[in-house]
Amino acid sequence: MRRHERLIVAAAILGLFALWEALVRLGRLDADLAPAPSTILTALLRLAGRPEVRWSLGVTAWEVLAAFLIALPVGLLTGFALAEVPLLGALLRPLVNFLFGVPKSIFLPIFILVFGVSIPQKIAFGVFTTIFVLIVGGVAAVQSVPPELITVSRVYGASRGQIIREIYLPAMAPILLESARLGMVFNITAVLLCEIYGARDGIGYRIAAWGENIQMPQLYAALVIVAAAAVAVNEGLRAVESRLGAWRQRS
Repeated sequence: MRRHERLIVAAAILGLFALWEALVRLGRLDADLAPAPSTILTALLRLAGRPEVRWSLGVTAWEVLAAFLIALPVGLLTGFALAEVPLLGALLRPLVNFLFGVPKSIFLPIFILVFGVSIPQKIAFGVFTTIFVLIVGGVAAVQSVPPELITVSRVYGASRGQIIREIYLPAMAPILLESARLGMVFNITAVLLCEIYGARDGIGYRIAAWGENIQMPQLYAALVIVAAAAVAVNEGLRAVESRLGAWRQRS
């Protein structure tokens, strides 16, 4: 996004918050259901200073990171295998496509029954929710490689390592990065859903508690924290994608 586009977006967001603040102060919006941005900001600063809230954020971050680090290699390697081994793909891709399209929330009670209300349950459900996105992405990445380039490379005597480094990786990188970004979105959503549905800690657990007790400033402040963290992760992956894009151009 260009600089002037960022300024336009920032101005639009600030204008929206100013309108929200004015509507609350004029009584046009119910402050109990939609507290003013200034009230939310005050709550946000208070929450940032509470050790138990920071601990809950750490718990959620650990669950999200652990689930992603497990799902990423397993999902992508499974996708590669399904794309490269026709018999395996014919057997398992219908099941993968079916599970990819099914809402994963319907399986949450099963995970609670198997793992109990625990951190392993959150991680396992995050892996389960994320892995199908990565499998589909892995299959699509392999299929995006032009077969004629591989044929020509082999004719000219390129080794398997050279083919992987010079053809496969540059061609697959955009799809793999997009799959990782999308998988992280699913991952964060899955972990938060687990914490809201049933947990002993985590920011999702606190969001559920604040919602049940109608503590709306704290609830909105927590949503701001989660949204900011998700945007930071997305932008981090986007930065990696930009670096890989420069590498692909050099390749």
